[in-house]
Amino acid sequence: MSEIPFSTVKPGSSLNGYVRLELDAPFDLPYTVVKGEKPGPMLVVTAGIHGAEYASIAAAVSIARIPASEISGTLVVLPIVCMPAYLARSIYSNPVDGKNLNRQFPGDFEGTFSQQLAAWITENAIQPASAYIDLHGGDMIEALEPFTIYPEQHPESLALAQAFGISLLVAAAPGGTTTSAARASNIPSILAEAGGNGLWSKEDVNLLEHGVRRAMQHLGMLEGNPEPVACTELTKFAWLRSEIAGLWYPKQRLGQVRKGQDLGVITDPFGKVLQSVVAPIDGTILFSVTSLAIGYDDPLYGIGA
Repeated sequence: MSEIPFSTVKPGSSLNGYVRLELDAPFDLPYTVVKGEKPGPMLVVTAGIHGAEYASIAAAVSIARIPASEISGTLVVLPIVCMPAYLARSIYSNPVDGKNLNRQFPGDFEGTFSQQLAAWITENAIQPASAYIDLHGGDMIEALEPFTIYPEQHPESLALAQAFGISLLVAAAPGGTTTSAARASNIPSILAEAGGNGLWSKEDVNLLEHGVRRAMQHLGMLEGNPEPVACTELTKFAWLRSEIAGLWYPKQRLGQVRKGQDLGVITDPFGKVLQSVVAPIDGTILFSVTSLAIGYDDPLYGIGA
Protein backbone atom coordinates (compact mmCIF):
# COMPACT_ATOMS: atom_id res chain seq x y z
CA MET A 1 0.00 0.00 0.00
CA SER A 2 1.18 3.53 -0.76
CA GLU A 3 2.99 5.67 1.80
CA ILE A 4 3.46 9.40 2.36
CA PRO A 5 6.76 10.25 0.58
CA PHE A 6 8.51 11.97 3.50
CA SER A 7 12.01 11.11 2.28
CA THR A 8 11.56 12.53 -1.23
CA VAL A 9 10.92 16.08 -0.02
CA LYS A 10 14.08 18.19 -0.05
CA PRO A 11 14.88 20.61 2.79
CA GLY A 12 13.40 24.04 2.14
CA SER A 13 10.55 22.74 -0.02
CA SER A 14 6.94 21.52 0.08
CA LEU A 15 5.09 18.70 -1.66
CA ASN A 16 1.35 18.32 -2.20
CA GLY A 17 -0.18 15.15 -3.52
CA TYR A 18 -2.46 12.17 -3.03
CA VAL A 19 -1.81 8.72 -1.64
CA ARG A 20 -3.95 6.00 -3.18
CA LEU A 21 -5.38 3.83 -0.38
CA GLU A 22 -6.51 0.43 -1.65
CA LEU A 23 -8.94 -0.29 1.17
CA ASP A 24 -12.42 -1.84 1.01
CA ALA A 25 -13.49 1.50 -0.46
CA PRO A 26 -10.39 2.80 -2.32
CA PHE A 27 -9.82 6.55 -2.33
CA ASP A 28 -7.12 9.20 -2.77
CA LEU A 29 -5.90 10.74 0.49
CA PRO A 30 -4.61 14.34 0.12
CA TYR A 31 -1.40 15.26 1.93
CA THR A 32 1.10 18.10 2.25
CA VAL A 33 4.69 17.72 3.46
CA VAL A 34 6.57 20.91 4.36
CA LYS A 35 10.25 20.37 5.13
CA GLY A 36 12.24 23.22 6.63
CA GLU A 37 15.84 23.93 5.79
CA LYS A 38 16.84 23.32 9.41
CA PRO A 39 16.43 19.96 11.16
CA GLY A 40 13.78 19.52 13.80
CA PRO A 41 10.83 17.39 14.87
CA MET A 42 8.10 16.03 12.64
CA LEU A 43 4.63 17.33 13.49
CA VAL A 44 1.71 15.49 11.91
CA VAL A 45 -1.65 17.29 11.74
CA THR A 46 -4.83 15.50 10.69
CA ALA A 47 -8.40 16.70 10.11
CA GLY A 48 -11.50 15.20 8.54
CA ILE A 49 -11.47 12.07 10.70
CA HIS A 50 -15.15 13.06 10.88
CA GLY A 51 -16.16 14.29 7.45
CA ALA A 52 -18.52 17.15 8.40
CA GLU A 53 -16.34 18.96 10.96
CA TYR A 54 -15.51 21.74 8.56
CA ALA A 55 -13.64 24.30 10.68
CA SER A 56 -10.97 21.67 11.38
CA ILE A 57 -10.60 20.85 7.68
CA ALA A 58 -10.40 24.52 6.67
CA ALA A 59 -7.79 25.13 9.36
CA ALA A 60 -5.69 22.17 8.20
CA VAL A 61 -5.77 23.41 4.60
CA SER A 62 -4.52 26.81 5.79
CA ILE A 63 -1.82 25.31 8.02
CA ALA A 64 -0.43 23.36 5.08
CA ARG A 65 0.44 26.69 3.39
CA ILE A 66 3.09 27.61 5.99
CA PRO A 67 6.26 28.27 3.93
CA ALA A 68 9.13 25.85 4.31
CA SER A 69 11.42 28.83 4.84
CA GLU A 70 9.69 29.58 8.16
CA ILE A 71 9.99 26.21 9.86
CA SER A 72 12.55 23.87 11.36
CA GLY A 73 11.79 20.19 10.98
CA THR A 74 8.88 18.74 9.02
CA LEU A 75 5.17 19.54 8.98
CA VAL A 76 2.83 16.87 7.58
CA VAL A 77 -0.84 17.73 7.03
CA LEU A 78 -3.62 15.30 6.11
CA PRO A 79 -6.61 17.67 5.79
CA ILE A 80 -9.35 15.14 4.89
CA VAL A 81 -8.59 11.73 6.36
CA CYS A 82 -11.95 10.08 5.71
CA MET A 83 -12.82 11.22 2.19
CA PRO A 84 -15.93 8.99 1.86
CA ALA A 85 -17.45 10.64 4.96
CA TYR A 86 -16.50 14.10 3.68
CA LEU A 87 -18.08 13.58 0.26
CA ALA A 88 -21.26 12.17 1.84
CA ARG A 89 -21.44 14.99 4.45
CA SER A 90 -21.78 12.18 6.96
CA ILE A 91 -22.01 12.87 10.72
CA TYR A 92 -20.29 10.73 13.38
CA SER A 93 -19.76 7.63 11.23
CA ASN A 94 -18.63 7.04 7.68
CA PRO A 95 -21.00 5.65 5.05
CA VAL A 96 -18.84 2.68 4.03
CA ASP A 97 -19.22 0.53 7.14
CA GLY A 98 -21.24 2.76 9.48
CA LYS A 99 -18.45 2.96 12.06
CA ASN A 100 -17.10 5.98 13.92
CA LEU A 101 -13.51 6.15 12.68
CA ASN A 102 -12.29 7.76 15.89
CA ARG A 103 -13.27 4.69 17.89
CA GLN A 104 -11.30 2.21 15.72
CA PHE A 105 -7.65 3.06 16.48
CA PRO A 106 -5.05 1.58 16.31
CA GLY A 107 -7.03 -0.25 13.66
CA ASP A 108 -6.82 -3.58 11.86
CA PHE A 109 -5.79 -4.13 8.24
CA GLU A 110 -7.93 -7.29 8.26
CA GLY A 111 -11.03 -5.51 9.56
CA THR A 112 -13.69 -3.33 7.95
CA PHE A 113 -13.01 -0.09 6.08
CA SER A 114 -12.78 2.13 9.18
CA GLN A 115 -10.46 -0.33 10.92
CA GLN A 116 -8.28 -0.56 7.81
CA LEU A 117 -8.08 3.23 7.51
CA ALA A 118 -7.28 3.59 11.22
CA ALA A 119 -4.48 1.03 10.85
CA TRP A 120 -3.02 2.90 7.86
CA ILE A 121 -3.13 6.26 9.67
CA THR A 122 -1.57 4.73 12.79
CA GLU A 123 1.28 3.11 10.86
CA ASN A 124 1.96 5.80 8.26
CA ALA A 125 1.11 9.09 9.97
CA ILE A 126 0.96 8.77 13.75
CA GLN A 127 3.84 6.44 14.53
CA PRO A 128 6.45 8.30 12.41
CA ALA A 129 5.58 11.60 14.17
CA SER A 130 7.50 13.40 16.89
CA ALA A 131 4.21 15.05 17.91
CA TYR A 132 0.64 14.67 16.67
CA ILE A 133 -2.37 17.02 16.53
CA ASP A 134 -5.82 15.82 15.45
CA LEU A 135 -8.21 18.68 14.60
CA HIS A 136 -11.93 18.20 15.22
CA GLY A 137 -15.06 20.21 16.01
CA GLY A 138 -18.77 19.96 16.57
CA ASP A 139 -20.37 17.78 13.93
CA MET A 140 -23.13 18.90 11.54
CA ILE A 141 -25.76 18.77 14.33
CA GLU A 142 -23.63 19.97 17.24
CA ALA A 143 -22.90 23.34 18.81
CA LEU A 144 -19.53 23.28 20.56
CA GLU A 145 -17.45 25.22 23.07
CA PRO A 146 -13.78 24.98 21.98
CA PHE A 147 -11.70 22.54 24.07
CA THR A 148 -8.64 20.34 23.81
CA ILE A 149 -8.41 16.66 24.78
CA TYR A 150 -5.09 15.07 25.74
CA PRO A 151 -4.19 11.56 26.97
CA GLU A 152 -4.31 11.55 30.75
CA GLN A 153 -1.13 11.00 32.79
CA HIS A 154 1.07 12.02 29.85
CA PRO A 155 2.94 15.23 30.77
CA GLU A 156 4.29 15.87 27.26
CA SER A 157 0.77 15.80 25.84
CA LEU A 158 -0.48 18.10 28.61
CA ALA A 159 2.30 20.57 27.77
CA LEU A 160 1.32 20.42 24.09
CA ALA A 161 -2.34 21.05 25.00
CA GLN A 162 -1.40 24.03 27.15
CA ALA A 163 0.75 25.44 24.36
CA PHE A 164 -2.10 25.07 21.84
CA GLY A 165 -3.89 27.78 23.76
CA ILE A 166 -7.55 26.74 24.13
CA SER A 167 -8.49 27.46 27.73
CA LEU A 168 -10.57 24.31 28.41
CA LEU A 169 -8.61 21.06 28.68
CA VAL A 170 -10.00 17.55 29.06
CA ALA A 171 -7.85 14.62 30.23
CA ALA A 172 -9.11 11.46 28.52
CA ALA A 173 -8.37 7.80 29.10
CA PRO A 174 -7.15 5.90 26.01
CA GLY A 175 -9.75 4.02 24.01
CA GLY A 176 -9.96 3.72 20.24
CA THR A 177 -9.01 7.29 19.33
CA THR A 178 -6.18 8.80 17.33
CA THR A 179 -4.60 10.18 20.50
CA SER A 180 -4.80 6.81 22.22
CA ALA A 181 -2.84 5.31 19.31
CA ALA A 182 -0.25 8.07 19.69
CA ARG A 183 -0.10 7.57 23.46
CA ALA A 184 0.61 3.86 22.96
CA SER A 185 3.78 4.89 21.09
CA ASN A 186 4.61 7.59 23.69
CA ILE A 187 4.06 10.36 21.12
CA PRO A 188 2.82 13.70 22.53
CA SER A 189 -0.64 14.20 21.11
CA ILE A 190 -3.79 16.29 21.42
CA LEU A 191 -7.24 16.45 19.89
CA ALA A 192 -8.39 20.08 19.51
CA GLU A 193 -12.03 21.00 18.87
CA ALA A 194 -13.65 24.18 17.52
CA GLY A 195 -16.59 25.01 15.29
CA GLY A 196 -19.81 23.12 14.68
CA ASN A 197 -23.22 22.92 13.00
CA GLY A 198 -21.64 22.51 9.56
CA LEU A 199 -20.09 25.99 9.72
CA TRP A 200 -16.48 27.14 9.47
CA SER A 201 -16.40 30.66 10.86
CA LYS A 202 -13.22 32.69 10.53
CA GLU A 203 -13.00 32.80 14.33
CA ASP A 204 -13.07 29.01 14.72
CA VAL A 205 -10.71 28.35 11.81
CA ASN A 206 -8.26 30.93 13.15
CA LEU A 207 -8.45 29.45 16.65
CA LEU A 208 -7.33 26.04 15.36
CA GLU A 209 -4.76 27.44 12.93
CA HIS A 210 -3.19 29.70 15.55
CA GLY A 211 -3.23 26.79 18.00
CA VAL A 212 -1.13 24.69 15.63
CA ARG A 213 1.28 27.59 15.13
CA ARG A 214 1.58 27.98 18.92
CA ALA A 215 2.24 24.23 19.21
CA MET A 216 4.96 24.54 16.55
CA GLN A 217 6.59 27.30 18.58
CA HIS A 218 6.43 25.03 21.63
CA LEU A 219 8.14 22.28 19.61
CA GLY A 220 10.82 24.64 18.30
CA MET A 221 9.55 24.46 14.73
CA LEU A 222 8.61 28.15 14.47
CA GLU A 223 10.39 31.12 15.98
CA GLY A 224 9.05 32.63 19.18
CA ASN A 225 7.35 31.33 22.29
CA PRO A 226 3.59 30.97 22.70
CA GLU A 227 2.08 33.50 25.08
CA PRO A 228 0.80 31.71 28.21
CA VAL A 229 -2.96 31.07 28.33
CA ALA A 230 -4.79 30.41 31.59
CA CYS A 231 -6.21 26.90 31.22
CA THR A 232 -8.91 25.11 33.17
CA GLU A 233 -8.57 21.35 33.35
CA LEU A 234 -11.86 19.46 33.35
CA THR A 235 -11.47 16.20 35.25
CA LYS A 236 -15.13 15.13 35.26
CA PHE A 237 -17.17 14.54 32.13
CA ALA A 238 -20.86 13.65 31.75
CA TRP A 239 -22.33 12.37 28.50
CA LEU A 240 -26.11 12.73 28.23
CA ARG A 241 -27.77 10.47 25.68
CA SER A 242 -31.26 9.84 24.39
CA GLU A 243 -33.25 6.96 25.82
CA ILE A 244 -35.75 6.98 22.95
CA ALA A 245 -36.14 8.30 19.39
CA GLY A 246 -38.24 11.39 18.86
CA LEU A 247 -38.14 15.17 18.55
CA TRP A 248 -35.43 16.93 20.59
CA TYR A 249 -36.09 20.35 22.12
CA PRO A 250 -32.88 21.53 23.85
CA LYS A 251 -33.23 24.42 26.29
CA GLN A 252 -29.57 25.43 26.41
CA ARG A 253 -26.86 25.27 23.75
CA LEU A 254 -23.64 26.14 25.57
CA GLY A 255 -22.51 27.79 28.80
CA GLN A 256 -22.63 27.00 32.50
CA VAL A 257 -25.23 24.66 34.00
CA ARG A 258 -26.19 23.61 37.51
CA LYS A 259 -26.96 20.10 38.71
CA GLY A 260 -30.66 19.41 38.28
CA GLN A 261 -31.15 22.16 35.68
CA ASP A 262 -33.75 21.46 32.99
CA LEU A 263 -31.89 20.99 29.70
CA GLY A 264 -34.67 19.90 27.37
CA VAL A 265 -37.19 17.25 26.41
CA ILE A 266 -37.72 14.59 23.76
CA THR A 267 -41.30 14.28 22.55
CA ASP A 268 -43.29 12.13 20.16
CA PRO A 269 -44.75 13.70 16.97
CA PHE A 270 -47.83 14.76 18.96
CA GLY A 271 -45.96 16.68 21.65
CA LYS A 272 -46.08 14.07 24.40
CA VAL A 273 -42.91 14.21 26.50
CA LEU A 274 -41.03 10.91 26.28
CA GLN A 275 -37.83 11.94 28.11
CA SER A 276 -36.88 14.91 30.26
CA VAL A 277 -33.19 15.77 30.40
CA VAL A 278 -31.56 17.41 33.43
CA ALA A 279 -27.95 18.25 34.21
CA PRO A 280 -26.38 15.52 36.37
CA ILE A 281 -23.51 17.78 37.52
CA ASP A 282 -22.51 21.43 37.79
CA GLY A 283 -20.28 22.30 34.85
CA THR A 284 -19.73 23.70 31.37
CA ILE A 285 -21.57 22.45 28.30
CA LEU A 286 -18.84 21.45 25.86
CA PHE A 287 -21.22 20.38 23.11
CA SER A 288 -24.94 20.13 22.55
CA VAL A 289 -26.93 18.45 19.79
CA THR A 290 -29.10 21.01 17.98
CA SER A 291 -30.97 18.66 15.65
CA LEU A 292 -34.74 18.31 16.04
CA ALA A 293 -34.50 14.69 14.88
CA ILE A 294 -32.98 12.40 17.49
CA GLY A 295 -32.48 8.64 17.50
CA TYR A 296 -32.14 6.10 20.27
CA ASP A 297 -28.88 6.44 22.24
CA ASP A 298 -27.84 9.58 20.36
CA PRO A 299 -25.67 12.09 22.26
CA LEU A 300 -27.51 15.15 23.58
CA TYR A 301 -24.96 17.04 25.71
CA GLY A 302 -21.40 16.74 26.91
CA ILE A 303 -20.75 18.51 30.22
CA GLY A 304 -17.30 19.02 31.74
CA ALA A 305 -16.56 19.97 35.35
